[in-house]
Amino acid sequence: MRAALMYGAGDVRVEVRPDPKIAQPTDAVVRVVASCVCGSDLWPYASMPATDTGRPMGHEFLGIIEDTGADVTGLTAGDLVVAPFTYSDNTCDYCAKGLHISCRHGGRYGFDGVDGGQGEAVRVPQAAGTVVKLPVNVDSALLPSLLALSDVMTTGHHGAVTAGVGRGDTVLVVGDGAVGLCAVIAAKRLGAERIVLAGRHEARTDLGRDFGATDVVAARGEEGIARIRELTGGVDKVIEAVGTRQTLDTALGAVRDGGTISRLGVPQYEEGPIGPAVFMRNIILTGGASPARAYIEQLLPDVLNGAIAPGRVFDQTFSLDQTPIAYQAMADRQVLKALIRP
Repeated sequence: MRAALMYGAGDVRVEVRPDPKIAQPTDAVVRVVASCVCGSDLWPYASMPATDTGRPMGHEFLGIIEDTGADVTGLTAGDLVVAPFTYSDNTCDYCAKGLHISCRHGGRYGFDGVDGGQGEAVRVPQAAGTVVKLPVNVDSALLPSLLALSDVMTTGHHGAVTAGVGRGDTVLVVGDGAVGLCAVIAAKRLGAERIVLAGRHEARTDLGRDFGATDVVAARGEEGIARIRELTGGVDKVIEAVGTRQTLDTALGAVRDGGTISRLGVPQYEEGPIGPAVFMRNIILTGGASPARAYIEQLLPDVLNGAIAPGRVFDQTFSLDQTPIAYQAMADRQVLKALIRP
């Protein structure tokens, strides 16, 4: 099969690799119908040290079951399924708490001999607990929105849930990437009355308005914080969807004392402002990596009935062989989120 591998910063190659096969009785082999490039893939694309072997890339995909191990139940060849961005058994104590990201038998695609999603096929460990069967045909127009459930939509929802967004709230979403835009969808879905989107890319913030943002603040730093406070008087709920110190500082500057900040962006910093000044404000810092498997079945009906359309974040489609071009286009901010069709 063909699959994308990253050999270092700026070095993504599409190569021929062995076809995946059942290795454990809990495995399934999924023939990929659609995958994508994630904003988090751009961090190693910018900074990964050069390697000789290459790392299989991609953790968001949907496809058709080709084969299943002897212990896999509830799935048969021909089923169309979506895979959350990590695999899990859906039975351990962490999964029972809805924390599938911490599954005792789970893991990440592209590591420990597991295929990445940016390829023609994937061996999915713990398949029965991981993938979710989709009640649509492979040619459905809903496929982009269903693919979004693998990560960006469930991650945006995680931010809204952990921030405690509820009916009538005023919410700040920091970041106009795909996750930030999906956080706007999620906040509106949970009843937020006012949603301020902090972002400076007009095409993206226009889409954010379509999704439910009531205000857009393009300014950054202290100017941006001042504008947000001028609009709102300070917000009680913040979803930080970028992961830089600057965006965390924006969140801390805009949130009211006693408010909640949910961090969704993979942090690109090791230390943050958690000293006495923040301590005295009683701010709750929460969020983290989304347990996507816990949310897919909650959000699936709203995708199927058209209540939400997160697939609109995919603004350009690339063939698998064009994956290196897709990475560069996203890194250059020419594309919001690249859809890949093998």
